[in-house]
Amino acid sequence: MQIVVLGAGVVGTAGAWYLARAGHEVTVLDRQAEAGLETSFANGGQISVSHAEPWANPTAPFRVLQWLGKEDAPLLFRPRADLDQWLWGLRFLFECLPARTRRNTEAAFALAVYSREALRALRSETGLHYDELARGILHLYTEAGLFEHARKEVALLRARGFDIAIKTPEECVAIEPALAHARPLLFGGAYATSDESGDAHLFTRRLAELAQRNGVRFRFNVRVDRIEVEAGRVSRVVIDDEVGIEESVRADAFVVSLGSYSRPVLSRVGISLPIYPVKGYSVTLPLAPEDVAPTVSLTDHERKIVISRLGNRLRVAGTAELAGYDTAINEVRCEALVKRCFELFPKAGRPDEAEYWTGLRPATPSNLPCIGRTHYPNLYLNTGHGTLGWTMACGAGQALADIVSGKRPEPKFRFLGMTRN
Repeated sequence: MQIVVLGAGVVGTAGAWYLARAGHEVTVLDRQAEAGLETSFANGGQISVSHAEPWANPTAPFRVLQWLGKEDAPLLFRPRADLDQWLWGLRFLFECLPARTRRNTEAAFALAVYSREALRALRSETGLHYDELARGILHLYTEAGLFEHARKEVALLRARGFDIAIKTPEECVAIEPALAHARPLLFGGAYATSDESGDAHLFTRRLAELAQRNGVRFRFNVRVDRIEVEAGRVSRVVIDDEVGIEESVRADAFVVSLGSYSRPVLSRVGISLPIYPVKGYSVTLPLAPEDVAPTVSLTDHERKIVISRLGNRLRVAGTAELAGYDTAINEVRCEALVKRCFELFPKAGRPDEAEYWTGLRPATPSNLPCIGRTHYPNLYLNTGHGTLGWTMACGAGQALADIVSGKRPEPKFRFLGMTRN
């Protein structure tokens, strides 16, 4: 089939790769000048199966109340006259119920494991490199309550066969010696040895180049204006082309991977998605040979940030801000990331050289993505991956290619338009 993929972030690009591998003729449309320049550009860099528990969990409501009014809070709800924001917030609270959290965690875990294996197979097959490190993820706990909660979560992950173990502060320092200065802050940790890290933007760009060499067509600097429907099917996508002239793009099937912008595009054809843009921040620090910075990827659960080594750079990312489609950088939130980084690693470069970035994560209240077929038989979704877009990209792409090709995907996940899984 001729298939058009809308969006060239890590999710859209991976989807295009697997669709082409399944024998389809694929064209990708994106408004940026190359692949991976929006939410995929400077994320935390983790392939994190061990992050299967969503933000919406029984501990979240109390912590959100604690953070209200704090500009540097890990989760900042900035109230707006926006019905979508309030409805999303109410659904988020519903997903915090214990039974919902368990259900969502199981689904996220299944897709994340599948995706990690798909990424490894892709890397083995293609020789693709993207500053990847397969040294695991070390979860750090500087609050007693969070550490006790972690013990329960680790027990559940181990029961599923996942290789994660509780660690003492001394064992955390042994795993990552750069933590020696932070030893007095730690109550303990959890080490997921099979998790990985890498540069999502570099991966996306290089996979796009590889896909182009294998027949995928990428059209950059084009803006998707609308989807049009005739006789119960998508007939075309209307775009502003490379020079701003309106153009119709026709195909046998269409895949929407527009991240946070999927919702406004789809609402015009009667599809309402539970996606809301959640702004995340990152800082990137250049490293010199004498700097003392971690090489094992880390998650600081008190501050809700991740730290990953990407070659000669250190990426510190996290926090969540519900502020609509605003993409302005809040320097207070970036400075909080820098401050926390140097509390843990006082010799990890120079704070004045930090590069600030922000992007909009396409978040659903459950933190589960929308993957599968819509009620239009030739319109598919691969969007809404929230904080796990880089983790789930390859698995979601392979699953989508299976669905489009009439096959049942492997993971036990609730794919759209399917009677089970």
